[in-house]
Amino acid sequence: MQMYKDAKKFLTNNSHLWLITGVAGFIGSNLLEELLSLGQRVVGLDNFSTGYNSNLLEVRDSVKESQWSNFSMIEGDISDFSKCLLSCKDVDFVLHQAALGSVPRSLNDPINTNKSNIDGFLNILVAAKENKVHNFVFAASSSTYGDHPALPKVEDNIGNPLSPYAVTKYVNELYANVFSKCYDFNSIGLRYFNVFGKRQDPNGPYAAVIPKWIEAMSRNEKIFINGDGKTSRDFCYVDNAVQANILSAITKNSDALNQIYNVACGDRNTLEDLFLVIKNELYSYKKNYTLDPIYQDFRDGDVRHSQADISKIASLLGYYPNFNLAEGIKHTIPWYLNSKMDQSISNL
Repeated sequence: MQMYKDAKKFLTNNSHLWLITGVAGFIGSNLLEELLSLGQRVVGLDNFSTGYNSNLLEVRDSVKESQWSNFSMIEGDISDFSKCLLSCKDVDFVLHQAALGSVPRSLNDPINTNKSNIDGFLNILVAAKENKVHNFVFAASSSTYGDHPALPKVEDNIGNPLSPYAVTKYVNELYANVFSKCYDFNSIGLRYFNVFGKRQDPNGPYAAVIPKWIEAMSRNEKIFINGDGKTSRDFCYVDNAVQANILSAITKNSDALNQIYNVACGDRNTLEDLFLVIKNELYSYKKNYTLDPIYQDFRDGDVRHSQADISKIASLLGYYPNFNLAEGIKHTIPWYLNSKMDQSISNL
């Protein structure tokens, strides 16, 4: 916890130029809000395929006008190398969040998943190298562990991928490792474990479980659980992920560079646990959910259990998760009750 306090103090006194790809998305917009509040200058790159202009407008309204003026937006796709080069110009740190997420999406559309997550990743990686970016931090994924059965998940022990999405995220790690060895280019990969929080889209066929359930349960609508409810995950509130990105980007520890880290809480909760946590928290807002969950088939490509060992990121970067599942849900639900996602794209 102290390392992150020190990092924020350092940034408050030292302005840098950052690039956030996927800036209009869920994690990207949370990173933007934190960096602007710390007085940083930020370039954003997004094609608005899964991100929303409303997320950026919300960030604008949450920071000071002088801080918002430090943000510049480039609308474009990471599959366009020229856009990647332009976005990386004079940048100190890259936080690469842009991707086509979701295991089910990758099973239905492996070609576009590959185009965004591998071709696009290579484009932004090369562009960052060509512009001599100090450090390149990228969103990896816990799906890389695949069918490896051991718990908790330790970074060096992975199994066979269970989805095209998992393949793409593993390839990202391989490319980053090669660029370190062949070009002496520094990077850090962050294997996110089920990140959730404000601005995560509850709509669409590939919506994550937490925003989808909060939205449905706040309206007393049916909830569907894939499998028997005993499937477990290491749910990670978005502020923990923001912390991991910032610590990774500005680390002065040479041993911490060119590594892969788990980003999670080091705990796990079943889907039935999650259901009760959301139900109980909604009750505090006088939202009394009265229905029983409906159980259905397990989802293709999903692993049964997931839990992270976070000792490596704690040791090398000083990461400490400030929010567990219950605390994260407590901070998340008000946003869904008070906000309506405007998915239109308008001028900033």
